[in-house]
Amino acid sequence: MRAIFLDFFARRGHLVLPSYPLIPDDPSTLFTSAGMQPLVPYFKGERKPPHPRISTCQKCTRTGDIDRVGYTWRHLTFFEMLGNFSFGDYFKREAILWAWELLTDVLRIPSERLWVSVYLEDDEAFEIWERDVGLPEERIVRLGKSDNWWGPVGDEGPCGPCTEIHYDRGVEYGCGKVDCKPGCDCDRWGELWNLVFQQYDQQRDGTLVPLPKPCIDTGMGLERLAAVMQGKVTVFETDLFWAAIERIVEMLGGAYRYGEDAEVDAAIRIIADHARAATFVISDGVAPSNEGRGYVLRRFIRRAYIHGKRLGIEGEFVHKLAQVYADIMKEPYPEVAEQVNLIEAVIRREEERFSETMERGLQMLEEIIERQSEAGELVISGEDAFRLYDTYGFPIELTEEIARSRGFDVDIDGFNAALERQRELARARSAFRVESAEEFEGVPPTEFVGYETTRERAKVVAVRQVDGDVWVALDRTPFYAEAGGQVADVGWLKDDDGLIEVEVTDAQWRGDVIAHKVEVKRGVLTEGMTVNAIVDEPRRNAIRRAHTATHLLHAALRKVLGEHARQAGSLVAPDRLRFDFTHGQALTDEEIERVEAFVNELVLSDIRVEAFEAGLQEAKQMGALALFGEKYGERVRVVRIGDVSMELCGGTHLDRTSQVGFLKVISEVSVAANVRRIEALTGFEALRWVRQREKLLSDISEMLDTPQDRLREGIAALLEERRTLQRRIEQLEARAAAAHVDELLKEAVTVGSVKLIAKEVPNMSATALGQLADALVARLPCGVAVLASVVGNRILFVAKVSPEAKAHGVHAGELLRQVASITGGGGGGRADFAQAGGKDTSKLNEALSKAKEVVEAQISGATRERGHTKRQS
Repeated sequence: MRAIFLDFFARRGHLVLPSYPLIPDDPSTLFTSAGMQPLVPYFKGERKPPHPRISTCQKCTRTGDIDRVGYTWRHLTFFEMLGNFSFGDYFKREAILWAWELLTDVLRIPSERLWVSVYLEDDEAFEIWERDVGLPEERIVRLGKSDNWWGPVGDEGPCGPCTEIHYDRGVEYGCGKVDCKPGCDCDRWGELWNLVFQQYDQQRDGTLVPLPKPCIDTGMGLERLAAVMQGKVTVFETDLFWAAIERIVEMLGGAYRYGEDAEVDAAIRIIADHARAATFVISDGVAPSNEGRGYVLRRFIRRAYIHGKRLGIEGEFVHKLAQVYADIMKEPYPEVAEQVNLIEAVIRREEERFSETMERGLQMLEEIIERQSEAGELVISGEDAFRLYDTYGFPIELTEEIARSRGFDVDIDGFNAALERQRELARARSAFRVESAEEFEGVPPTEFVGYETTRERAKVVAVRQVDGDVWVALDRTPFYAEAGGQVADVGWLKDDDGLIEVEVTDAQWRGDVIAHKVEVKRGVLTEGMTVNAIVDEPRRNAIRRAHTATHLLHAALRKVLGEHARQAGSLVAPDRLRFDFTHGQALTDEEIERVEAFVNELVLSDIRVEAFEAGLQEAKQMGALALFGEKYGERVRVVRIGDVSMELCGGTHLDRTSQVGFLKVISEVSVAANVRRIEALTGFEALRWVRQREKLLSDISEMLDTPQDRLREGIAALLEERRTLQRRIEQLEARAAAAHVDELLKEAVTVGSVKLIAKEVPNMSATALGQLADALVARLPCGVAVLASVVGNRILFVAKVSPEAKAHGVHAGELLRQVASITGGGGGGRADFAQAGGKDTSKLNEALSKAKEVVEAQISGATRERGHTKRQS
């Protein structure tokens, strides 16, 4: 069906483009949610389309109707949208006639099952359907703006009426009303295809101005079309999902047959949908997190996991569906199959993390529900919901879902307020300022000549002061403006006569203008004058070394770890490079060594580095790697390093790999779930790092009076000597502790049927205190020991409870938590033994006195509980 649709429009002069990524260029949305979304710049006239007619099958993700997924025949979070688009070329008549031809003549859907709706004032569309198509008037329904009008996005912009083609699924799915027709909320009418006629430009005041070149934007859900063509009740019975449905049923142990129970079927469909969405989202470079796209992905996985657990599926299971979808989608989306091992690993790790906290979170939620029930309240507070989210990773939607099943509501406003407080705190901790491009509106675009030269004569076209800083725009510049992870160039602006000297400290893009942040050292800089723009060349060369090395590092990681290791961020600076990449676990020392060796082998091979321009699709067909989330135009810059690396990149690079010098990896850490970070040095910085390590080794060798080649043995001997001394200290402390036993036993006080010792013992380590507490309780059949010692300016606490005292309700961890809190400390532990720390030594006696009060309360509480249990029985 994909091929039939795209071939149909290709034969009608359309350029067929592959699906754009799920991560859109538009920063206002998390995911590509409609087939036309990647083409918005063409509709708005911001960019020239590669062809006046385009057709696509676009991957889309939406969560607005996530609560309906699984319970209706058509709702999905991930889906494919078939579309044909015209940018000022054909309009209503062609769009309608071709849609009808494809559905009835090519796909052979019975025409009597098809109805259409049009905007109530769109007589033109009505007439085309009635006169040119021949559709009976009674099967053309006029609807209002809420149903048959599209756009604009925001308060102004392109918009217009639309016509929708509906499939009559049959009266058995309807509401039973005599006048039931498209527009009714029942499940009888399946909207297949929406044809949008963008013919107006809505002004901010609501005025509609006719567009000089009206456009066509259509969208038809592939899954809905498949359900119609394959005669299925829901999209989940089509061949896009059925293998996954069968796999989930297998996980239930084989005792259940799909179709036996509506609620079980709905849960199975939710799992199938969310697992598919997670698979595609991960394949486009997203990792689970608590923000943005990562949060949506986490929600997919966890929601599927919860539904599986409710069905009784054991262990982690969602990740097992990734291979199913990789097999189903291997032809249209081979990248899913290529990354299936990574996708499985990401989903499984998220399942494992969630399983660790889910039981505690569910227990906490049950406690909240029970507490609110006893208080006669049927609302979970926003603070409680936020604590579940913040502590146990429970998505608010999941809390709402479980709460609803128990007859409870959730205070969403309170939750959002708590979430915003947390975000405000985070913003306060890491505030940053983004410069506005408004100051340079109307300034001609800057010509960047920095690929060819680091010195250029240029004309000053604008001088602006922004927040106390001076920014300058030139007609042309060799200064690279910060972009793609590469830091900006610095340098100078000078005149020929030496009267003007201006230091350039930064360069940033402001729309199409490169703005140079400057500090005037001598003279006056004015618009219209000509200056020599001079980049700090040694610094630029260091940046070039780092950037080319970054591409080599990317290639090495994919070689050593696998194709799933893709760039997820970078920093290219003169003193270091930082490279983030997708990988689920820490690299071993052997893997780091292999990566480093591979890069340096490429460096020593003196491979030519070449850069050239190409069309975006041409570059991708050549195998050039593009970064998801990056915005590319129709013409792109490709950087190729032999047959080792080819990436889309706008940065500055070396001419040959040997100019890198050599690369040294200095760290490898985790920066997010399934994202690792390597920091490395090149050239002189790498050489400086090696010399520093040589100096450090030399100093250690001198301190230990040991030759460098025998440092390992020398340090091992030193550590063994330290361990021997530590054992000797512990033996002495144990003897000192034993000497206190008889003296402390005399200090025991009776609390109910328990003997309590709560005393300070000077100058003892935590180990010695623990040994002393053990010795005391061994001599007290029903005893509790709370001991403290001041070491430096810190208090050490230990508590030991005998089995008999524990049976009377004394809990060492809870006891010590309350005692230590008086001194501004904290801690805890088991019921029989606990440790804690304290800060305020002046309150030590008060804290030890608190022990008796806490023990009394614990014994009394346990006594009441036993009495309550006895009465119940």
